[in-house]
Amino acid sequence: MSEQATFKDAVVIERIFEASVELVWQMWADPNHFKHWYGPHGFTVPVANMDVQVGGQRLICMEMQTPNGSQKMWTVGEFVEIVPNVRLVYTESISDENGNVLSPTAQGMPEGTPATTRVTVVLEDLDGRTKMTMTHAGVPADSGGAGGWRQAFEKLAVYLESNLG
Repeated sequence: MSEQATFKDAVVIERIFEASVELVWQMWADPNHFKHWYGPHGFTVPVANMDVQVGGQRLICMEMQTPNGSQKMWTVGEFVEIVPNVRLVYTESISDENGNVLSPTAQGMPEGTPATTRVTVVLEDLDGRTKMTMTHAGVPADSGGAGGWRQAFEKLAVYLESNLG
């Protein structure tokens, strides 16, 4: 079954990073690196629990300071495919801090928003640089999620530069 047959919409972003495939892989697979770049501008990641193995769980918290205080957004998922330095696939669902999946509509998402989405990251070596293609199936290409991913990858590019030395 293809992702297109499974999900109505998808965000697909292709980006080339001035870093090795191995380093870009670590940005996705190592929670200490992941915390530094994940999420849109203005968000931090205080929690990134990631058991990076097939069937392993992930629990992520993005946090933003607002005039009304801290706003936290939790997601939970499972790693479904791992080919080190080549391909990473995981599911993602809105959750509470304990990893209990929450209804997207109850969280203010539009009717028909899937409870579980799928993120696929494919890395390709370009003579020391890395071509990354990220597909987030289940998130409309014209949604705020697409903008959030683009901002996260801007943060990733800056973070990679700081880790090349």
